[in-house]
This record gives sequence, C-alpha cells and structure tokens, in this order.
Amino acid sequence: MLDPRKLSFGSSAGIVASMALIVGLDAATATTATVVGSILIAGLADNLTDSLSVHMYQESERLPEREAFRTTLVNFAVRLAVSLSFALLFVLLPRTAAVRASLIWGFVLLSVLSYVVARKRSVPPFAEIWKHGFVATAVIAVSKGIGSWILRLTAND
Repeated sequence: MLDPRKLSFGSSAGIVASMALIVGLDAATATTATVVGSILIAGLADNLTDSLSVHMYQESERLPEREAFRTTLVNFAVRLAVSLSFALLFVLLPRTAAVRASLIWGFVLLSVLSYVVARKRSVPPFAEIWKHGFVATAVIAVSKGIGSWILRLTAND
C-alpha cells in the first residue's frame, strides 16, 4: 500500500481545489466547458508547480534523490487522477448533478484520506475528518462568494 505521506499533499490539494473551482465557477455561471477546462488546466499547471515545490522541498531536506523523485511522481499522478475524476463527472452528468456529485465525491475522497492519515498518526479519525471537512467547506464557501461577486461585477457586460 502507498504511504499516506506521499498521497496526502497532492490529493488533498487536488480535492479541495477542484471542489472550490467547481462551486466558484458555478456561482459565476460559467459554462460546462469552462468548468472542465479550468479543472484540467489546474490539474496540470497547478499540479506541476506543486509537484516541483514538493520536489525542491524534499531536496532541501536532503531526501535521497530517488525517493524525492518517486514522491514527486506519486504526488503528480494522484493529483492528476483526482482532477480527471472531477472533470469526468462534468462530462458524464448534467451540470447541476455534476456540481452536486463533485461535492459528494470530493468530501468522500477527503474523508477517506483524512481517515487513512489519522490512522497512520494514531489520532481519532473522525475528529480529523471533521477538521479537514470544515477547512474544505470554508474554502468552498469563499470560492462561491468570489464567483457570486464576479457575476455581479460582470452582470452588465
């Protein structure tokens, strides 16, 4: 089984960022093509920069080069897979259902990841799930607010 330390950074970032992006763009009434394109762009561009950051951090910590490279690749692959799973929901489902399914899917993924990490750390899993879910909810709420604000700003365009 993969080490949660190699999965937790990329997957949690990909999960929360994807949900926030979806809700924010939905609030701004972006088209489905815009939502899917944004998920894919973030899934590649932001993912690559985060993976590079992880890699450089690990090098600065003097992690063996092979281990740093392996962790970087796992981080990139997991985050890309997460992003693609959200994009797939928009390809397969009507827009409103895709938004709802994305939120459910994201919170399920985040809960499972939180559970695995909590078990590895020997801390109460459900407290970690609630804590991480609360942070994700705050990020999503802010993103929805930004999307609504953008819609109001551009309503006359």
